Amino acid sequence: MTSFQVDTNGYYGQFGGAYIPEMLYPNVEELRNRYLDIIHEPGFQQEFRALLRDYVGRPTPLYFARRLSERYNSRIFLKREDLCHTGAHKVNNTIGQILLARRLGKQRIIAETGAGQHGVATATVCALMGMECIVYMGARDIERQAPNVARMKMLGARVEPALSGSQTLKDATNEAIRDWINNPIDTHYIIGSVVGPHPYPDMVARFQSVISEEIRAQLKETTGSELPTKVIACVGGGSNAAGTFFHFLDEPSVELIAVEAAGEGVLSGHSAATTQLGKDGILHGSRSLVMQTNDGQVLEAHSISAGLDYPGIGPLHAHLYKSGRGRYLNATDQEALVAAFDLARMEGIIPALESSHALAGLGQLELSPSDTVVLCLSGRGDKDMQAYMTYMESK
Repeated sequence: MTSFQVDTNGYYGQFGGAYIPEMLYPNVEELRNRYLDIIHEPGFQQEFRALLRDYVGRPTPLYFARRLSERYNSRIFLKREDLCHTGAHKVNNTIGQILLARRLGKQRIIAETGAGQHGVATATVCALMGMECIVYMGARDIERQAPNVARMKMLGARVEPALSGSQTLKDATNEAIRDWINNPIDTHYIIGSVVGPHPYPDMVARFQSVISEEIRAQLKETTGSELPTKVIACVGGGSNAAGTFFHFLDEPSVELIAVEAAGEGVLSGHSAATTQLGKDGILHGSRSLVMQTNDGQVLEAHSISAGLDYPGIGPLHAHLYKSGRGRYLNATDQEALVAAFDLARMEGIIPALESSHALAGLGQLELSPSDTVVLCLSGRGDKDMQAYMTYMESK
């Protein structure tokens, strides 16, 4: 039987591993050798669970979306990660990693961010724990996600612009890795998605797995069964999807559906649909599917959503796609905008542009009344109001 958990060498099938500069070897090895022991300590789990409950506001609701269900002639539940403290699922991971960093004796935290949600979540936990925080963010993303930049600064973080390449998430990650190479002793890098060298993809997935853990319990209470027929989430690097899928990976009756950003169209040259356009390659420390030229140069991704604007995908997702366990759809900028306004006007919920891609995926499925669908609403739309207002003005 195909395994969907990481193996001892840090691989999901053929994807994963740790392809890192020699300077980072001690840091990554320390993490690899200690992360599972630390995470499984009763004291760690007690502190982690208490903060998720009392600080983050978990469990997040599993909301039956009545009008959306009527439209698609099925039962659709929204997992309300948008109601987490800071406005997205990202804080589940940053709480876990800051507790880990503290146990490793690190005093300085760095992070990368695209939409700014991971940056805000990192700045939040650094403020909570009294640690120094530096967030790298593409200069272009700083412009289009100004509210989140202001939040990070108010929380005490230093926001460093990435001025190279497309000035988006890929470039911010490059800058964060450079910083880590220069400060290997006192610094922990809180990676925000299921990307990077092993053990990050597994570690982040474990911290985010609280999403699917709660879904199973909440569905049991609501419907009598722990298992939906389909779970849906948007994918850039893929952390909210990894968390939503985690406790269903070995349940073959549950269809796992991920929705990538097609940008202006998969073949337009302005897209981030990695499973459709990517080839095997190495990006930011792991082997995965990467959008690249024939000679291996990483291509620039495009999405209206800063959080999905990434030319790779986490190795777990590459494995789910290649093995056929996961179904990977895509939605254009325009389709995501339409889906956002549909949810706002049908259910009174304004979603993040990232989550809107998952919502746009609903229209690509053949749904029936016997389907129970859980869609991860990974974040709220406050940060995207400028894009939404521009769209309204264009109508």
